[in-house]
Amino acid sequence: MNIAFFLTPKNEVIYEKPSSTMRQALERMEYHRYTSVPLVNESGHYVGTLTEGDLLWKLKNTPNLSFNETNKILIGDIPRHVKNKSVLINADIESLISLAKDQNFVPVLDDNGVFIGIIKRSDIMTYCYNLLYKHDEFKNLI
Repeated sequence: MNIAFFLTPKNEVIYEKPSSTMRQALERMEYHRYTSVPLVNESGHYVGTLTEGDLLWKLKNTPNLSFNETNKILIGDIPRHVKNKSVLINADIESLISLAKDQNFVPVLDDNGVFIGIIKRSDIMTYCYNLLYKHDEFKNLI
């Protein structure tokens, strides 16, 4: 199976740039109710994942940092504690599943290493669930 079947394209993905501010990230993540977002640099390459934990650690470890001052801190200056791995669009399904078991989403890159979207673990699980429980040939096995 081609992993592109699961792809949420970049134009439908909420992501941040390292040049965005901490406040922008906080507000966007709150609005969309996300716990992590991919980081994509100015040239379109995936450079990492920003998590709620990263933001909380920055807040905790920066004395006297108030919410109002988070507009002065660039995301690129925030240490990241999670190293989400990416896959190329031509990766096999086994590689994708291997990463998705430990990541909420897997960033997907084209042949030039440019970020083209994500594959959500929930989409893979839904697909597997439907294979197991929604198809007639599997119903008798349950």
